[in-house]
Amino acid sequence: MGGLVSDVLAWFADPSNLTGSTGVPARILEHIQYSGVALVIAVLIAVPIGAYVGHTGRGGFAVVGVANGMRSLPEIGVVLLLVTFGGGVSLTPVTIALVVLAIPPLLGGTYAGVRNVDRATVDAARGMGMTEREILTKVELPNALPLIIGGLRTATLQVIATAAVAALVGVGGLGRYLIDGLGVRDYTQMAAGALLIAALALTAEAVLAGVQRLVVSPGLRTSASAGRRAAAPPSEPAPPAPSPTRSTPEPELARS
Repeated sequence: MGGLVSDVLAWFADPSNLTGSTGVPARILEHIQYSGVALVIAVLIAVPIGAYVGHTGRGGFAVVGVANGMRSLPEIGVVLLLVTFGGGVSLTPVTIALVVLAIPPLLGGTYAGVRNVDRATVDAARGMGMTEREILTKVELPNALPLIIGGLRTATLQVIATAAVAALVGVGGLGRYLIDGLGVRDYTQMAAGALLIAALALTAEAVLAGVQRLVVSPGLRTSASAGRRAAAPPSEPAPPAPSPTRSTPEPELARS
């Protein structure tokens, strides 16, 4: 184990692995590009559908079924199927597979966030004369932001971790270190590629967590904890039990 760690450190210290079109910076940019394109497409598809279904309440069962069904699809199988039946060896099959992977958490988070907005708040907005579009954009979506961004964070982690399959169809990204290393049994290169993918995913998670703190209202961030506190109020100390009273036996009268 110690030998592998020292080999990985030496690999990162080698200038040939840090420069050129096959260097670490170039591979990271390629990986971000593949992941970003898939996430943007997934957001454009999933968020409007989830918001509409959550607002109207129509098709909620279908949304849950489609999301769960898409979660079960194997991404490598989707890539190979598209390559075999029309996609060709290009980035298109990879992008489609990553979009399929990213849609379920985004769709589920948007639908659940909009649907779980307090109905009293929605009725109050409707009573003030807001149109359905205004209710959705000015009331429901702002209140649903924590779950929407939570779905985006989940989708981002999954897409970044899975974008390594792009190397299977001959394109770039950090997956090249895994596939090329496996081909020549270079386990040091494979370990370095795995570390880079994990570091990129964790960095993206930290950035999105910071964005969530900036764009989500503090009241929405604390509502969950406040709800838990309200549901389980602190128990008050029970009053001390009264000490049992003992009846003093009355003296018996002397019998004559």
